[in-house]
Parts: sequence; C-alpha cells; structure tokens
Amino acid sequence: MVKMRRKADLPSKICAVCARTFAWRKKWARDWGQVRYCSDRCRSAKGGQEGGGVVP
Repeated sequence: MVKMRRKADLPSKICAVCARTFAWRKKWARDWGQVRYCSDRCRSAKGGQEGGGVVP
C-alpha cells in the first residue's frame, strides 16, 4: 500500500500573476518546470498586468 502524502510535503511555486503559492498537481507532473500560473484565470490575465492583475 502506498503511503499518502500531505499537501504540505508537495513542492510548491508562486503564481506569476497573483503571487499566491500553489502546490504540485498530478496533471502537472510532466511539465512542472514550465508551470507558472496557478489557474486558468491567472493564465488568461497574464497579458494585461504582470504581478497583480487578478484581485482576489
């Protein structure tokens, strides 16, 4: 049986748009090195204002 990992044990990054931290996801396993945005919303807002384009 595989031991479960806690989310705090996974690698994390800071989003290039909203500056929030986000954790590794299995769907990003292949290209974790190129992931820069935490969500589709931040990825679509990247063109307008870098470093604070999305207000929570």
